Amino acid sequence: MKFVDTSQNLRGRLMVVQIVAVLLLSVLGVRLYLLQVVRGSHYAEIAQNQRIRLLPITAPRGIIFDRDGHPLVDSRPIYNVILSREDVKGKELSSLVQPLSEGLGLDADILRDRFEEIKSLPAFESIPVKQDATPGDIAWIEARELEFPELRVEQQPQRRYPPNGLLAHVLGYVGEIGPEQLKHPEYRDKGLKPGDVMGQSGLEQSYDDFLRGRDGYRKVVVDSRGRIQDEIEIVLPQPGQDLITTIDLDLQLVAEEQLRNSATKRGVIVAMDPNNGEILALASAPTFDPNLFSQRIGTKEGRAEYVALLNDPDKALINRAIQSRYPPGSTWKIPMAIAGLQQGAITLEHSNLLCGGGITIGNKFTRCMGNHGTPDVRMAITKSCDGYFYRLGLKMGVEGIVAMVDQFDLNKRTGIDVPNEVNSRTPTEFKAIFDRRSQHWKEIDTVFASFGQVYEEMTPLSMLRTVAGVGLRGKLYVPHFLKELKPVGEAGTPDYRQARGFQPLDSSRPNPKIVSIPEKINQAVVEGMWSVVNNGGTGAGIRMAGFDIAGKTGTAQVVGLGKDVGKNKDHSWFVSYAPAYKPEISLIALIENSGFGNQHAAPAVRRVYDAYYRKTRNEEPPGALPVAKTAKPTRKTTEKPQDIQTVEGQ
Repeated sequence: MKFVDTSQNLRGRLMVVQIVAVLLLSVLGVRLYLLQVVRGSHYAEIAQNQRIRLLPITAPRGIIFDRDGHPLVDSRPIYNVILSREDVKGKELSSLVQPLSEGLGLDADILRDRFEEIKSLPAFESIPVKQDATPGDIAWIEARELEFPELRVEQQPQRRYPPNGLLAHVLGYVGEIGPEQLKHPEYRDKGLKPGDVMGQSGLEQSYDDFLRGRDGYRKVVVDSRGRIQDEIEIVLPQPGQDLITTIDLDLQLVAEEQLRNSATKRGVIVAMDPNNGEILALASAPTFDPNLFSQRIGTKEGRAEYVALLNDPDKALINRAIQSRYPPGSTWKIPMAIAGLQQGAITLEHSNLLCGGGITIGNKFTRCMGNHGTPDVRMAITKSCDGYFYRLGLKMGVEGIVAMVDQFDLNKRTGIDVPNEVNSRTPTEFKAIFDRRSQHWKEIDTVFASFGQVYEEMTPLSMLRTVAGVGLRGKLYVPHFLKELKPVGEAGTPDYRQARGFQPLDSSRPNPKIVSIPEKINQAVVEGMWSVVNNGGTGAGIRMAGFDIAGKTGTAQVVGLGKDVGKNKDHSWFVSYAPAYKPEISLIALIENSGFGNQHAAPAVRRVYDAYYRKTRNEEPPGALPVAKTAKPTRKTTEKPQDIQTVEGQ
C-alpha cells in the first residue's frame, strides 16, 4: 500500500481555523471595547435611566387677586393620566388610540391628532393623555397595569377662572404650549417643553414668567415594568408669584352688569384712575369662559365649543377695549378743541365760529344735528356742535390735525400690559388704506377728519387715556393692570425673583407723557366738558350733584343716514372723569349699534360712578340710578388655593 503524507493539508486547515478564531476574537474585542470603553458611559446612563426616573412635580401658578385681596384666579389639584414614551417599548402610538379612547372616554380623533403631533417632536418623558381623571379612569389604569405599563396617574394643578366669563379678557387663560410656539427661541430659551402649560392671553400671558413658578421632581427607583419601588429624593416645586391687580371687583361687577343689560349686549366699559393709569375695571361684551382652555379643550365637546367661539359673529374672544377700532364720534372734539386753541386756529377771546346747521364743500352738504348759531368753544363742546368743528378743522388744516394726533399719542398703542393691543387709525392713515382711488387730500377730507366720523377709528382705551389726560392738565399715564407681584418662598428663604410693580413694556416711553397745555386753554375745555353734564348739555341726564362729572357724549354713524338700523345703528359713546376739577376716576363706555350716546353709554357710566361713590364715600350717591345687586367674594386671602371658590356675578 502506497503511503500518502497528509500533514501539510492538516496544518493548512489548522492555520485557517486559527486565523478565523483570531479574527472572531478581534471583532469581539473591538466590540467589547466600543461598548465598555468608548460608549460605556452612554449605556451605563441608559441602564441607570431604566432603573431611576425623575417624575416632574408641576409648580402651582400664582394666584391672581383684585386690588382688595379678592382672589380672581387660582389652581386646584386634579389627577392627570400621563403616558411615558420610554415605556411604550416598541408599540406604535397609533395602536393605543382605540383602547385609550374607549377605556378613558376620550375622543379618538383628538387623541390621534395629539400622537401625530408628538411624532414630529424630540422624544420626551411623558405625554398628557387626559386631564381631571375620574376615580373610574384611575381604577381602569390600575387594573391594566401589566397591559399598559406606560400609563401612570399624577396629581397636577389645574387653573380655575371665575364663571360667566367675568374678567375673561383681562385675566386671559393658560394652555399647553404648542408645536409652533416651540419653534420660537423665546419659548425654547425658557426651558419649556411639549406638555408644559403657559399663559396664552391676557395677564396670564403678560406675566407668565412670574406666575408659572419652577417645577420640582421626585427621583424614584422603578422596576422593569415601570413600577415605583423606592423614592430617592424629592425636590419641591417653587410656586409662582401671586399677582395683585389694579382691578376693583365692585366696579367690575357693575360694569359687566351694564353690558349684559345693554341694548345690544355688545360693547366695552373701562374705568381708570387718571392719576396713575391703574385700570379699575374693564368689561368687554360678549365674553367667554376661560375654563374652556384650561379644563375642556382636550375633549370633543371642548373643541366644538372652541370652534363656535372662533366662528362667533359677535367675536367674543376680542377684547374690545384694545383690539377693536370705532369711529370716535363727538368724543374726538375734545383733543380737537385743545389743539385748535394751542395752534392759534381760534383763541379764547375769539373762539366763536358759525354752526350754520352744517357746511357745504363743493356740491356736498355735511349737516350738523342742530343749528347752534355762533357758539364759542365751550358751548360747541357742551352742545356737541358739528358745524363748529367742521370750520375749526378747516382752520387747523390736515397738518394741524396730524400734529394733534401725534401730540396725544393717538397714532400709538397705549402700552397697556396685556397683549395684542392694536393701533388706532388716524385720518391720513385711514384715507391711505380705504380711499386708494383718490390719495389727494381735499377740503372735504379735512371736514370729515374734524368731527370723528369718517376718517378715524379709535380704540376705546386710547380715547379714555386722552380725555383723562386733559383732566390732569396734560399728564397721560400708561394704562395698566399690575399693581404688585408678591415674592414667594418659605419664611427666611429669599426668593430667586424680586417683587415688582408695574413697569412700562417700552422702557423708552415716558410715563406719564406730558402734553403741554396752557392753563387757560385747559380750563376752557374742561368747562365745556363740565357743562355737558352739569349745565344743560348732551349728558345732562346723568348729572351727579356734589360729584361733578366732566364728559363728552358721542354718537358715531356706522353707515349712511337712512340705513342706520339694527346692526348698522349708531355706536353710543360717553367718555368722562370725576370730579371735574380734581379727577379721581375716569370712565368710558361704548355700546355698539345702540343709538345716541346720552341714551345708552352715559347711563351705563353713571351706574359705575354710583358704585364708586358708594364705596369711597360710604353713602348713597345723589340721584343714583337703579342697579341690580351683584355678588362678590367674602373669603379671607389666607385660604389655601384649592379651597378658594371664584366669584360669580348675579
